[in-house]
Amino acid sequence: MDINMVTENGEMIVVLEGRLDTTTAPDLEKKVATALDCVSRLVLDFEKLSYISSAGLRVLLSLQKKMTARKGTMIVRNPNEVVMEVFEVTGFEDILTIERKKL
Repeated sequence: MDINMVTENGEMIVVLEGRLDTTTAPDLEKKVATALDCVSRLVLDFEKLSYISSAGLRVLLSLQKKMTARKGTMIVRNPNEVVMEVFEVTGFEDILTIERKKL
């Protein structure tokens, strides 16, 4: 999985490409969690994310809790249909703030 991060004016945008699974989830959590110090808004762009496992969901939940604790916001942007279905089945669509592309 490729992880590209840009931080500017208190906002961190993380663009993920590939699969967020047991192998890659720890890397994402480590990279993002250590960079959250000056961030009030975290945007995870999932446009190129092809798959998310329960390990990936755990990382999202952990990051959401961290952002809530610091009174910040976390947004999941552009999930594809496969990822969105996982969110729907697991109830994560009710937990996360999700921005989808307008069709």
